[in-house]
Amino acid sequence: MQVTFLVFWAIALPGCLEAIHGIYSFGQPELFYKKNNCKPIPATLLLCHDIEYNEMRLPNLLGHETMKEVLQQASSWIPLVQKQCHPDTRKFLCSLFAPVCLDDLDEPIQPCRSLCETVKQGCAPVMSAFGFPWPDMLDCNRFPPDNDLCIPPASIDNFVPVTREVPKVCDACKEKDENDNEIVDNLCKNDFALKIKVKEISYMNGDTKIIPETKSKTIYKLSGVTERELRKTVLWLKDGLQCTCDEMNDINAAYLVMGQKMGGNLVITSLKRWQRGQREFKRISRSIRKLQC
Repeated sequence: MQVTFLVFWAIALPGCLEAIHGIYSFGQPELFYKKNNCKPIPATLLLCHDIEYNEMRLPNLLGHETMKEVLQQASSWIPLVQKQCHPDTRKFLCSLFAPVCLDDLDEPIQPCRSLCETVKQGCAPVMSAFGFPWPDMLDCNRFPPDNDLCIPPASIDNFVPVTREVPKVCDACKEKDENDNEIVDNLCKNDFALKIKVKEISYMNGDTKIIPETKSKTIYKLSGVTERELRKTVLWLKDGLQCTCDEMNDINAAYLVMGQKMGGNLVITSLKRWQRGQREFKRISRSIRKLQC
């Protein structure tokens, strides 16, 4: 079933919805008249870097007035684009986050209604599978019909299937066949081992920041971690925006995470979905109870 996501996207989706909460009412171009500035699209705007145009409007169609705000909010949507639920997903999102800026036009160029509808058709079922409906503020009826000046979907005649390389799997999330001795050995090599459920996900400087639910946390090993760090646990998945982690695709599941303390941060080196009753995790439980490093 094609519903697995890059790096916890379903958990991070509430942040995505917040990112579009302040969207301007379409059909009110006076909000943009003589207030827009053309800004180069920075390389750090990964969602819209290296697209067909080089300059974007600020404020954008989502009401973001600074590049810092755009960068913070746009990163949450990268996993949906990499999921490839529709070839025009990036085009649609970038028309909102980084609308094309033309000096001779005072009004912003919006996505066509048909562009919204085709992306919604492909991506809404994927979002729905995780309990998130298509956002009301992206109601396709808000966008202009195709006979207006707007950004259309790709022509069927000119359609080229997505052939970009599938993002690599994060090292911590790669499947490993481990026997009891290897599991114990892995535990002994790491500074911490926790069983968690995820409360909150965010992104910072390309890394994924993971805050576990306090009540769900079970501690199996701690070494060199202070009481303060333990009281407010924050875990990091390095370069989380650049790789996939299909292991962690269920917002209700528990996970066994192991890792090391690096530069004051708790960095995940191994992640497994904890599947109660499966033979592998019965072995893990036994190995943890017998842990002797």
